[in-house]
Amino acid sequence: MEKIKRPLNEDETEKQELSLPQKKYYRQRAHSNPIADHDFDYPSCPEAYDWSTLYPDITNEKSNIYNKRVEMLDIGCGYGGLLVTLSPMFMDSMILGMEIRVKVSQYVIERIKALRANQPNCYDNIACIRTNAIKYLPNFFKKGQIKKMFFLYPDPHFKKSKHKWRIINDTTLSEYAYVLAEEALVYTVTDVKDLHEWMVKHFSEHGLFKRVEDDDLKGDPVVDKLYESSEEGKKVTRNNGDKFLAVFMRIKDPDL
Repeated sequence: MEKIKRPLNEDETEKQELSLPQKKYYRQRAHSNPIADHDFDYPSCPEAYDWSTLYPDITNEKSNIYNKRVEMLDIGCGYGGLLVTLSPMFMDSMILGMEIRVKVSQYVIERIKALRANQPNCYDNIACIRTNAIKYLPNFFKKGQIKKMFFLYPDPHFKKSKHKWRIINDTTLSEYAYVLAEEALVYTVTDVKDLHEWMVKHFSEHGLFKRVEDDDLKGDPVVDKLYESSEEGKKVTRNNGDKFLAVFMRIKDPDL
């Protein structure tokens, strides 16, 4: 005989609703073709997007960051570790994660929802959307809007034939430069030396970026958080792998 489930009482319902999602139910293959067609919703222009759906508690007049816009962007945010780390560090900034994988982005969305419920007035400044950053950045952000951009352990796409899929290339750098403010910083970390050298080469050869020297990063509170905040970073640490950091600044367009 099938056992009839009793309805949950109020305390059990609340506990169930506030539970953090479990990663084992949101696992997905690491590699995704960013060039392939995907079913994404995106606005026709930045003004057409309703940000209150992502940040409902800080897009009202009572919020201390009312009328501000997203200023920090984690591209390929994975399971959201960096977002959660940055949230209390930059409480007056809106921070967004972009993730192309369906299950992974859903995990981050559920994680943030649970964190907000468990800790009222915390984590209201972070959110995640599923989208393709290579294709749709200008649809979400105005020129010069972003002040910090992060690429933590991006997919190396080892095969030479798939290098065109890498998140850093000549075409994408121009897109990033468009949405980045002057003197905005781009942080990159990888455990793949070849990819590190690839990113350094492409940023250095682009006319709108220059590398920030290591000595100039010593006072940056973000840098130390980049190595361990993401799941991938923790995995590299467990495996005693190398980590390569490079930070770049968006410089003024010399033609202006």
